[in-house]
Amino acid sequence: MQAFEWRLPGCSMCLAMNNDRLNPGERCASTSNRNFEGRQGRGGRTHLVSPAMAAAAAVTGHFADIRSLK
Repeated sequence: MQAFEWRLPGCSMCLAMNNDRLNPGERCASTSNRNFEGRQGRGGRTHLVSPAMAAAAAVTGHFADIRSLK
């Protein structure tokens, strides 16, 4: 299982317009400004986070509270 995957900005993963999408059960920390069920892939879970929280997730490899990092 991969804990972190770097993505370039754009509309591909944003709305699962091609094969670039979440698989069922996968979770995503997204800095997008919108979300609804299935937007980034059927069965995937998208969590809208601030840039700081996205950085915390990238550094730790999991969802983390930026305030807990020193």
